[in-house]
Amino acid sequence: MIERKHPDWIKVRAPSSPEYFRTRGMLAELKLHTVCQEACCPNIGECFSHRTATFMLMGDVCTRNCPYCAVAHGKVRPLDPDEPRRIGEAVARLGLQHVVVTSVDRDDLPDGGAAHFAATATAIKQASPTSRVEVLVPDFKGVHESVETVVASQVDIYNHNIETVPSLYRKCRPGGRYDTSLDVLAHAKESARTRELPLMTKAGLMLGLGEEREELMQVLRDLRAVDCDILTLGQYLRPSQDHLPVERYITPAEFGELKIAALALGFHHVESAPLVRSSYHAWEHVAPSAKA
Repeated sequence: MIERKHPDWIKVRAPSSPEYFRTRGMLAELKLHTVCQEACCPNIGECFSHRTATFMLMGDVCTRNCPYCAVAHGKVRPLDPDEPRRIGEAVARLGLQHVVVTSVDRDDLPDGGAAHFAATATAIKQASPTSRVEVLVPDFKGVHESVETVVASQVDIYNHNIETVPSLYRKCRPGGRYDTSLDVLAHAKESARTRELPLMTKAGLMLGLGEEREELMQVLRDLRAVDCDILTLGQYLRPSQDHLPVERYITPAEFGELKIAALALGFHHVESAPLVRSSYHAWEHVAPSAKA
């Protein structure tokens, strides 16, 4: 397949602001990884310029090898027990009111890294008590105890990306299962209700991998069936020639139509545009006082 040239609406300017370089420097000083850098996010300039970042826990090497993802895979390192404290320090120094924390997949760990997520959420709350904490977690292989560990740390938003439609999982996400991802979101909400904790759940998909419109709409209906509150839809962009090709570029108008359709299904908030990523403008996805 011949790779298509990016349409004009995909292009972004190279980052150059002083805030971008200050944020990048501080993250390097604290030896922290961000998904902004590791996943080659097109919005890195805008987010770093606003002194925001999505922190990536547990290293920069993943135990899975999804053919759409730019994050390296292979042999992983032991967990850094000081990482949660350093992220808490970074949050305080950046003055963040909404913090997004994600990770590589760590299938080598018995709990998939759930306890490390919980420790990081606790450290952030201690360093910056008014900050909202959003976690973008892996599927933990569907282990409910791991989901409960993260929920019990009193995070504000539990985010787990569906990524694509079920028929494309074998091609795009061979290490995951669609039903498992739905179950993780359902159990997070159920666990929060059992503990009487306010929690919003969130999920995102990449478009342009070959999904059909009706199957995509069924995914949105499935997400609402498990009471998912927030949805993000963005264009898949090929990180390199070694990754899956783009099958189609979705137009901004189509993204707008999908947002209207998703809101009609009952999502609390929807971000739908070509350059949207799961943590893009995350601080705008929920009002400070909003609770599930």
